[in-house]
Amino acid sequence: MSSELSGKICVVTGAGRGIGAAIARAFADAGAQVLVTDKDENAAEQVALEIGGSSRRLDVSSEADWDALKAAWPRIDVLVNNAGVTGFEENAAPQDPEHASLEDWRAVHRVNLDGTFLGCRYAIAAMREAGAGSIINISSRSGMVGIPGAAAYASSKAAIRNHTKTVALYCAEQGLAIRCNSIHPAAILTPMWEPMLGDGPDRESRMAALVADTPLRRFGTVEEVAALALMLAGDSAAYMTGAEFNIDGGLLAGSAATPSRDE
Repeated sequence: MSSELSGKICVVTGAGRGIGAAIARAFADAGAQVLVTDKDENAAEQVALEIGGSSRRLDVSSEADWDALKAAWPRIDVLVNNAGVTGFEENAAPQDPEHASLEDWRAVHRVNLDGTFLGCRYAIAAMREAGAGSIINISSRSGMVGIPGAAAYASSKAAIRNHTKTVALYCAEQGLAIRCNSIHPAAILTPMWEPMLGDGPDRESRMAALVADTPLRRFGTVEEVAALALMLAGDSAAYMTGAEFNIDGGLLAGSAATPSRDE
């Protein structure tokens, strides 16, 4: 077990599964006291039991839930704003710029953007007395480029990217060593992908097709994202703030086309 986060109090949102759960596990393995939060209280409790942490129901879009968290956990060292939605979870309605409804647009922003704003606001107050801490916002590759079929999701993740920089500058302006950075995952193999992949004999070919444009030609893993979050949470990253970290298999590096050796 690493001691990178020994003695630190870390809160992870949307940690009942996927990337959030992997980050919570990595933090616990590094010696942190981890609060696992999720809108799904049972999922949060299950992860907390597994890692020896605490759990709490948290709807990140609810100001009242954040206020209650502040009362219960008034001092923390690390916050990971991971909770997010795509807009497609229970809704097959169009999400493009022409046909998306205003309510669907707002629903995605309430969770992804408002949730991140409320989380950052909570974290600054919870870290102010110590004068130091790390806020890690999970954005997306979709926050770096346009996504015609997921306009609200892309917009919300782009706003998270920008708000991260604003928070970083504000904390520095205040003379606080509270760092704020964003992580931008692309195709990470989480439960979100399962409906598209299925469990039939063509699963592998479906996976290959979905990452055909990725230079490394594979999905990323939740553990790889967690490793990056662990680095940003620790004191070794004390000079890193307002930065964005792509974890996308090289997708944003440029053209994914690679000439074969025979050409």
